[in-house]
Amino acid sequence: MEHETIFTMEATPVKFGRGASAEAGWELRRLGVRRTMLVTDPGVAALGHPERIKALIEAEGIEVALYDRARVEPTIESFQWAVEFALEHEVDGFVSVGGGSSIDTAKVADLVCTHPAPLMDYVNPPVGAGKKPPAPLKPHLAIPTTSGTGSEATTVAVLDIPDLKVKTGISHRYLRPTQAIVDPDLSRSLPPEVTSSTGLDVVCHAAESFLSKPFDTRARPDSPDDRPPYQGSNPVADVWSAKALEFGGLYLRRAVADGDDIEARGFMMLAATMAGVGFGSAGVHIPHACAYPIASVKHEYRPRGYPDDHPFVPHGHSVIVTAPAALRFTYDSMPDRHSQVAGLLAGQPTDPGPDALPNVLRELMRDIEAPRGVAELGYTEADIPDLVAGALKQQRLLAVAPKPVTEDDLRQIVTASMTNW
Repeated sequence: MEHETIFTMEATPVKFGRGASAEAGWELRRLGVRRTMLVTDPGVAALGHPERIKALIEAEGIEVALYDRARVEPTIESFQWAVEFALEHEVDGFVSVGGGSSIDTAKVADLVCTHPAPLMDYVNPPVGAGKKPPAPLKPHLAIPTTSGTGSEATTVAVLDIPDLKVKTGISHRYLRPTQAIVDPDLSRSLPPEVTSSTGLDVVCHAAESFLSKPFDTRARPDSPDDRPPYQGSNPVADVWSAKALEFGGLYLRRAVADGDDIEARGFMMLAATMAGVGFGSAGVHIPHACAYPIASVKHEYRPRGYPDDHPFVPHGHSVIVTAPAALRFTYDSMPDRHSQVAGLLAGQPTDPGPDALPNVLRELMRDIEAPRGVAELGYTEADIPDLVAGALKQQRLLAVAPKPVTEDDLRQIVTASMTNW
């Protein structure tokens, strides 16, 4: 096998700072947009941010078609609704205001509006056909209101397919937003539970990407077009991931404790974007692979702090519950790097050994009142086979794990994660 010698580093241009969202219209005009679809969800719409940003965009002479029906934890059906809205309104650009769900909805509406095809054609294999868009998409300005997903900087849109009881994604470099505006003032109204979940997603993004399979251990692709978006750890992605871990350790507890701690909120939003750049190049693996079935096999959990219109497992919580066991499993593949992650999160060197990082993660989970394990999300041991089967379908993610992962390995990880303390 001829090994890879190349990695790529692409990143969304980011404008960061308090009040930066006031420049949304200027950015869209710079991108040549004349009629935009503004994508948000009902919860964010109720806060008034989308209407304010809509007015700022219209002040630049740009028409705005407001779509406020993005679904938290999107489904293939909710993505299709957004596609139909975009086509009906004949937009030439997109702006998303909200969390990862709104940003991902705008990505997919942009994709299918620009290159029409059935949605399942674009969904990652083996669930979908994995069709690649033939050319770049229309401009997309992403304005996050949460401090977590990093979707403003990534190439992926995540969706649930309830009929198949699987959560998966659409991934291609052209899905990365054209420009991002990260304004800490937009996250001040987030409830503590939402800040906790989204912040834990930041931590997992950064930890998993830093602990992913090195890029130069993969096989060289036959064509540059076949190089995957998730390429494995590399020197540039490591810089972004490490800084996100440091900020997560320093500021997540503060951001959860006090919504008016604008310094902590700002650094967590910055950490989310940084982790997005890191994992957008390196990738995520076992905890995220396990998270997809945890979020999709059952739809019974009703999280505190979120709209009560439908039950779902918040993404950050679905990821973190298996992270301690998963990263204990991967420890022997790269002990020094696991110790680095533990030290960055703890803010000081930790004792060496396979339990150091899991213990740091569990302490963080306790401090911000995260769910204690998979069982708290409504699952029992009888559900473990379905959860393992769902994780096995996420080969796009498991391929960048730092060591091979078997079905039995996943079973042990999920079993150990039923409760974390």
